[in-house]
Amino acid sequence: MNFDENTLRIIHILKSSFLPLLKAGLQYTIPLTLVSFILGLILALATALARISNFKPLVLIAKFYVWVIRGTPLLVQLFIIFYGLPAAGITLNALTAGIIGFTLSVGAYNSETIRAAILSIPRGQWEAAYSIGMTNSQALRRVIIPQAARVSIPPLANSFISLVKDTSLAAAITVTEMFQVAQQIVASTYEPLWLYCEAALIYLMFCTVLSMLQQKIEKRLQRYVAR
Repeated sequence: MNFDENTLRIIHILKSSFLPLLKAGLQYTIPLTLVSFILGLILALATALARISNFKPLVLIAKFYVWVIRGTPLLVQLFIIFYGLPAAGITLNALTAGIIGFTLSVGAYNSETIRAAILSIPRGQWEAAYSIGMTNSQALRRVIIPQAARVSIPPLANSFISLVKDTSLAAAITVTEMFQVAQQIVASTYEPLWLYCEAALIYLMFCTVLSMLQQKIEKRLQRYVAR
């Protein structure tokens, strides 16, 4: 096989693999990212509120959760959930295990972002809310969290983009997302360099679109920031 024939073979492989990779990305990678991120944000908000509460046991539980998740590799967490829990009588399918693992990770890391955003709101905002008769929960819900949400949008958007790439780890627990499809094609074509580069390019496409969306959201939010 000469160089030209090999080049044509590689081009054919890349062309025939593009749609399966893209389909896997749209069918598994993006939904896995969206579901995990939404659930993770809910968990992150609850954890952040627990961290700033005056209830000591709740604070300790939240700190312990964040400490464990941030201090251990995400891949190890996925292995424990998918391969380890069956030993304790808990068996989950690969997609569910992936969602749980990514949700726990998003919740731990983003809880610190949300907590910092809440604490960045001046104390005067709380006092102003109290002065018009709001309770602590009302002040938090109606005054503090809306302002904190605007502050936390950029780091949360970065976290979302990172999660798109992190979902490739789900291939290790047999989720047929984009990276595992790339591995399957590599196993039959023996062209790891070009196929992994193609998969990386599709990840780059996804993240580029999300980055552009992030910039538009941030630009829109700038209208409400006092100058």
